[in-house]
Amino acid sequence: MNSDSESLQNQLFRWLLAETALTSDDTSVECKENNGVENLTAKTTDLNSREEQLEWTPQTFQLGEIPTVQERFQAVLKRRLQIQIQNHPPLFPWETQVKEYPDYADNPSVSLVPAWGWAQAQASLNLPIDLPERVFRQLLEKCQALVTSSLPLGAKLVQAVESLFPNDPHTINDLAGLVLRTPYRSAASSLEVIPNLDSDYSELQPRQQMAVSLLAAKQLLDNLTLTISATNPVIERQWLSSAGAIALRVEYQSQGSLSQLCVRGNLPTKGSLKVVGNGTQAMAQSSAPGSLSLEITDNANASQPRQPYTLEVNLTEIDEKPLTFLILPTL
Repeated sequence: MNSDSESLQNQLFRWLLAETALTSDDTSVECKENNGVENLTAKTTDLNSREEQLEWTPQTFQLGEIPTVQERFQAVLKRRLQIQIQNHPPLFPWETQVKEYPDYADNPSVSLVPAWGWAQAQASLNLPIDLPERVFRQLLEKCQALVTSSLPLGAKLVQAVESLFPNDPHTINDLAGLVLRTPYRSAASSLEVIPNLDSDYSELQPRQQMAVSLLAAKQLLDNLTLTISATNPVIERQWLSSAGAIALRVEYQSQGSLSQLCVRGNLPTKGSLKVVGNGTQAMAQSSAPGSLSLEITDNANASQPRQPYTLEVNLTEIDEKPLTFLILPTL
C-alpha cells in the first residue's frame, strides 16, 4: 500500500517536472521569438531615423569660386566686345564711314582734325590778356552778325557779350558805356578791373572777364568796319588766318552822281570775294592763292546818303562761313 503510494507520488512528481520543463521551453521559445521581433523593430526604427536624417538634411553643391566665375564672365564679355568692334568700327564725329589714316603726315601743315581757321586773328587785337578760343570764336561770330546792323555801337557791344554772361546784364551795360567813353587802357585802370595781367582768363573775376570781352568785341567791330570818306578814300585791312594773312584794299571814288567802289584782295588760299549793297552785287573767285579784284558802279544822287556795302571773304579751306566786313562810305 505504501509502495503503491510512493510509486504514485513519484510518477506525479516526474510528471510535474516534465510539465515544468515543457513550460520553460515554451517560454524560452516565446522569448526568443519576442526578442527577434523587438530586434527587428529596433532595426526598422533605426533605418527610418536615418532616412529622416537624409530627407531633412539637404546636400550642398559648390558651383565654383566667385573670382573664377568673374574672370570667365569678363573674358566672354571682352571677346564679344572685340567682335562687335571688328564688325562695326566706331567713327569720329566728322566721319560718315570708316577711313584709313596714315601713321604720320607727309606735310606737317596738314592737320588730320580740322581746326578753326580764324583763331590767329586775335593776335591783331590790343588786349591785356588772351581770350580762350571758345570765347573769341563766339565773340567773332556775334560781331559778324551785328556788324551790318543799324543798332548803335553800345547796343552791339552788349548783344555781342551778353550770351557769355546771361545773369548780369546791368554790369555789362555799365562796362559797355565805360568802354565806349574811354580807351580801353584808361577804362581798365580806372575801374581796376584787370589788376594782374599775368592771370589766365579763367582766373579773372566775372567783372574782369566782362571788361576784356567788351574790349575785344569793340575792336572786332572796328576791324570788321571799313569806313571810307572824302579825306580817307582808301582803306586797307589785314586779317590773319590759319592759312596766312588776308590783305584787303577798298577804294571809293565819287564824281557828281557817279561813284565807284573798287575792292582788291590777296587771299592765302583759293576763295572768293563778294560785295553786295545798294541793289547791286559783284563777285570774283579763284582756284588758287593770289589776288582778286572787283568793281561796283553806283549812279546814286550825290545829295543822298551813301548806302553801306557788305564784303564777304570766303575761304572754304578754312571755314564754310564767309568772313563778313561792312564797307561804310561817308562821302
